[in-house]
Amino acid sequence: MKYLLVVGLVFGVFWLWRHNRQAERDEKETAARQSPARKLPPVAIVACAVCGVHLPKTEALTGPNAHYCCDAHRRQAGA
Repeated sequence: MKYLLVVGLVFGVFWLWRHNRQAERDEKETAARQSPARKLPPVAIVACAVCGVHLPKTEALTGPNAHYCCDAHRRQAGA
């Protein structure tokens, strides 16, 4: 009889644990639906005139006629 009580207790604890995990998962999904991810605007990509590496225009060094990835390449191109 006591084994039946222990088995019932184990199943009860398992059910409570499982029920709480499901509730946490539902809360996370609700929070994710309520706050949509912030989308960043697209960034223009340019190529370095010397080596051809592509980088965001905001990080590129601009010369009179082209974009460069570093100051050394800008000097090398004579800009």
